[in-house]
Amino acid sequence: MIDRYDSGRSIRIDGETFHHDVKIIGDVVVGNWWRKQGHRLDVVDIEDILDFRPEVLVIGTGYAGQMKVPSATRTVLEGADIRIEADETGRAVQIFNRLLGAGHNVAGAFHLTC
Repeated sequence: MIDRYDSGRSIRIDGETFHHDVKIIGDVVVGNWWRKQGHRLDVVDIEDILDFRPEVLVIGTGYAGQMKVPSATRTVLEGADIRIEADETGRAVQIFNRLLGAGHNVAGAFHLTC
């Protein structure tokens, strides 16, 4: 569960604070996550999530929504029957917590800044 998101600065997950982008894959938090291209989510950036096969991938696109999810990435996720919920990170955190609380198999990829 995500405890708190401080717009553009940090995210606290299960009591641990992270100051860089993160992925949540099951019970594992991948901190200090970097993408192939800064404000773009490519398939290579989420191969571990594809291997996990969640029902839903919640994507936090930054506090101002600057990270883009290209159509090629969306196509791969949809082809793997993974639903996509992409929104500005503050809203994405709420979506993630709601889905997780409802018992869904959910993964998250959160860009903290921009």
